[in-house]
Amino acid sequence: MKSFLFALIFAVAMTIQAAGQANPDHYTIFTSDGKPATLDDIMRAAAVSDAVFLGEYHDDTVAHALQFEIFKRAVEQFGPNRKVQLSLEMFERDVQVVLDEYLAGRITEDHFLRSSRPWNNYKTDYRPLVELAKEKRLPVIAANAPRRYVNMVARLGKDSVLSLSKDAKKWLAPLPFGEPSEAYSKKFNALMGKIHDASQPVSPMLYSQTLWDATMAYWVAKALKEHKGSLVVHLNGGFHTESRLGTIEKLAKYRSKAKSLVVTMRYEENFRTFDPAKHTGLGDFVILTDSKQPRSQR
Repeated sequence: MKSFLFALIFAVAMTIQAAGQANPDHYTIFTSDGKPATLDDIMRAAAVSDAVFLGEYHDDTVAHALQFEIFKRAVEQFGPNRKVQLSLEMFERDVQVVLDEYLAGRITEDHFLRSSRPWNNYKTDYRPLVELAKEKRLPVIAANAPRRYVNMVARLGKDSVLSLSKDAKKWLAPLPFGEPSEAYSKKFNALMGKIHDASQPVSPMLYSQTLWDATMAYWVAKALKEHKGSLVVHLNGGFHTESRLGTIEKLAKYRSKAKSLVVTMRYEENFRTFDPAKHTGLGDFVILTDSKQPRSQR
């Protein structure tokens, strides 16, 4: 029994150690306006922030290693004096109880994974962060709106969620969840290949995205309220927080005084060069990663 426990602990430690090896040969860090920066610069900015948003391409292996490195540094540097919390787009609100049971050691990892609908790349890309939080007894927030309700809004419109039960509504941002900003609408429509026309009503697809943003922002805000003085490190797809739009705008609604730090990561073929036309203002820091590295399997 002792040998089994030792092997298990060793395996977890090796997973965490391997995940933290972000190779600087495969990324370059810039400030919002393209000046060279470092991970130490990001951590100094994190020290005076309430929430750090790490925006990713979901299949970017270099970004995932960097996310782990930033979270690990936050735990080591800030943990002795303030609570550090991990927040994830990758888990939906209705599995929070399952996640909490796993973190507390009440259920096995096998049952946790069977019951929590993890993404296909969970084990390679997000598990190391969750395991570190588990080891350090830190909260992990399942921040996303249940996908079935996001899909409901995309199909049936913004007000469709008003018909949900009281229990179901508890998993979402407070309803009604508000309108997307003009800037966010333009960005979304450009992504979807549409020409923005302010005279046209907001599409159900954009409202579904807005519900997603609002729900993540609400649960980050709630975590900050419940643990005053803490730091939340939140992972999400880069579009949700690029240019301080989307989730960042919604967080300002729920917790106006919260100081947010946005780090946007995206892979580029020429990852050593900051293209002002493409990259300016994407985040408080912009990390370009090597697009030639293998992609995560989603």
